[in-house]
Amino acid sequence: MADGEVGGIADEKFAAVREKFAQNLADGTDIGASFCVTRDGETVIDLWGGWADEERTRPWEKDTIVNVYSTTKTMTALTALWLADQGKLDFDAPVAEYWPEFAASGKEAIKVSHLMSHSAGLSGWTEPLDKHDLYDWDKATRLLAAQAPLWEPGTAPGYHAITQGYLVGEVIRRVDGRSVGTVFREEFAEPLGADFHIGLPASEDHRVAKLKPPNAGLGSGNQNEIQKKTLTNPPVDVTETYTRAWRGAEIPAAGGTGNARSVARVQAILANGGVMDGKRFLSEVGCRRALELQIEGTDMILGIPVRYGLGYGLAGPSMPMLNEHSCFWGGYGGSVVLIDMASRTTIAYAMNRMEGTTTGDMRAGVLAALTLQGLMS
Repeated sequence: MADGEVGGIADEKFAAVREKFAQNLADGTDIGASFCVTRDGETVIDLWGGWADEERTRPWEKDTIVNVYSTTKTMTALTALWLADQGKLDFDAPVAEYWPEFAASGKEAIKVSHLMSHSAGLSGWTEPLDKHDLYDWDKATRLLAAQAPLWEPGTAPGYHAITQGYLVGEVIRRVDGRSVGTVFREEFAEPLGADFHIGLPASEDHRVAKLKPPNAGLGSGNQNEIQKKTLTNPPVDVTETYTRAWRGAEIPAAGGTGNARSVARVQAILANGGVMDGKRFLSEVGCRRALELQIEGTDMILGIPVRYGLGYGLAGPSMPMLNEHSCFWGGYGGSVVLIDMASRTTIAYAMNRMEGTTTGDMRAGVLAALTLQGLMS
């Protein structure tokens, strides 16, 4: 693909970013993708290009959106941080204070902070589920409230790949009265004009790019019982993201639909100390709560060293380019957002050719590194 077919803006000092982005599309590293960077709330890079489908029949347009899997978690986390900032939610309180049924099976001491930091011991369901159960909010949350933890809560990190959205989302619903997708839309997406959806209206289906599944799916290889319950119950089927049922459901840990521009725009609230477009969403203190280390160690599900704050991953061995004022998270296949509160910068990437990674890969990493070089020039 010629450079001219990459749409969007990138200042001269980010020429290397645009070049690399175009090269990835030309050589097949990407099929279609979007990349966006904000600084002090202003967009300094906003690129898109390639194709919205593997068959290359639909161009990736300015308003193309795509399922970003776990990058969605940052939207759910921001919504919880917002409630906490208003004094309506206490991360140190037992979950059962807001959701009484959750106290079953020895879970009365699990705190909201454990849900936010993947340390509640509820990374998967113990009862066998099929994919349709993910569209049944009441069933998904009822089962989690009833079951016993898979390990002692608060003692070790273990990525709550799908369950985190139902857990935090149900707390949000109990506190606010609205579903997490509704709170997110009314309090963040609509005021910002951000094209990100936790529960996509059918009217927007025509704009959704089709994900190309990675060569090796999640849940392949040797796994222990906890990993199996987390990653294969129900199995992750990328083709499910092509369906109206998936897109329309609120799956707040994995089902969000957007693009790099909308991801960067919403998460810029955190980067900018709570203000975006002249509107204050959170206090600066409320934003910085995301950086409060809750737990660190080798993640029992991902098998990599992690450091979890409140709803976000923190700088550490798995993300060495970040500083202590930064947080991030990424999605299965490659989407990612990096938030630096010191330089007031957000960097976001979303694409449709998936790699087998769970929290971002080298495509976004290289574009981010080139961006940081440009920002320093």
